[in-house]
Amino acid sequence: MIRMTTRLALVLVTALTMGCSAAPAAPAGRVGTARTPVPGTADAPPGEPRTLVENLAVPWGIAFLPGGDALVTERDTARLLRVTPAGKSTEVEKISGVRPDGEGGLLGVAVSPTFSKDHFVFLYFTSARDNRIVRYRYDRGLTDATVILGGIPKGVIHNGGRLAFGPDGYLYATTGETGDDFLAQSLDSLAGKILRMTVDGAPAPGNPFRNVIWSYGHRNVQGLAWDPSGRLYATEFGSNTFDEINLIRKGRNYGWPEVEGVGDDSRFTNPVVTWSTSEASPSGVAYADGSLWVAALRGRRLWQVPVAADGTVGTPVPRFTGRYGRLRAIATAPGGSLWIGTSNKDGRGSPRPGDDRILTLTP
Repeated sequence: MIRMTTRLALVLVTALTMGCSAAPAAPAGRVGTARTPVPGTADAPPGEPRTLVENLAVPWGIAFLPGGDALVTERDTARLLRVTPAGKSTEVEKISGVRPDGEGGLLGVAVSPTFSKDHFVFLYFTSARDNRIVRYRYDRGLTDATVILGGIPKGVIHNGGRLAFGPDGYLYATTGETGDDFLAQSLDSLAGKILRMTVDGAPAPGNPFRNVIWSYGHRNVQGLAWDPSGRLYATEFGSNTFDEINLIRKGRNYGWPEVEGVGDDSRFTNPVVTWSTSEASPSGVAYADGSLWVAALRGRRLWQVPVAADGTVGTPVPRFTGRYGRLRAIATAPGGSLWIGTSNKDGRGSPRPGDDRILTLTP
C-alpha cells in the first residue's frame, strides 16, 4: 500500500484514465517541492522532429561515440546498433547472455569518457540469473566482455537499467525494486537504487555507504541527466498516482514505498517535479539548451522542464502530445540536437508504419 500525507491527498483532483485504477491524479506537470509552480523559461518551442531511423524494435538506450555516431540498444532483440548522424544503421552485435522478459532485456548503454584511449563500452542487461553491467572493448566489434557488477535483482517489472557517466568521470546506473517494494529501503540490496562506480565496478571514491549505492528509496529510475553545474536529475516511475523528477544528492533516501510524490516526512527527499501517471511514465531524460527533456511512455509526449542557472526547476511544458506514441530513449548528441526513441512495439503501444523509430530535433 502507498502511504501519503493528508496535505498530499488534498492535491489529488482527477481520476486516472487509460485502464489504470481510479486513483486521483496530480495537477499537470506540478513542481514538486514548491507548492506553486515556478515561472519557467520554455516559451520558445523546439524545432520540428524528423525521422532519422525507422523499423527498430524497442530502442532502449542511446549513447554517443566520439565521432558522433550513436550506439543504440534494442531491449527485446538484444541487438546493439550503430547509427550515424545521417541515419545509417548497422548491427554491431547481438549481445550474448541477454534474456528478455517483460521489462527486462538489453537496456542501458554508456561510452567511456576516455573512449579514444580505452575503447570501453558498457551495457546493462537482464541475464538468466540477474541484471548485470558488462564492460566491453569496442573496436571493429565487441571483445573482452567483463561483468563489472552482477547480482542486481531482476524481475518481470522494474529493472531500472539506465547507464551514464557523470561529470566526475564515474559510471552511474539505475536499478528498480523488481516489484518487491521494500528492497528499495534496504541498503543490503542493489534494487531500487542509483549506483556509482569505477569502470571496474568498484565503489567510486566518496560513496556514502562504502559500497556502490549512491541514493536509495527508488521505485524504478529510468533516466539520468546532469545540468551544466553538475546537478544530477533522475526520472522515476510512480505507482498509481505520481511520477517524479528527483534532484539526486549523495546518500539521500527518496522515500519509496513509504511516500509516492511529495510527502511531509523529513527522512525522505521530495521530488522537484511530479506528474499524474497518465501524463508521464517518464523514461529517458536529457539536458539541452536550459531544459530537461523527458521522454514519456504512457503520456505519449516529450516534456520540456526548464532549469534555471541556480537549479530552480520551472513549470513543465508538454511537446508533441500523441504525435509519435510512446517515447522512451533520449540523448543529447555532441552537436546539441536531441535523439529520441519511440517504444510502440513494447507490448503496451500501438505500432504505426515505420515504428519503432529514432527522431531527431533541435531544442
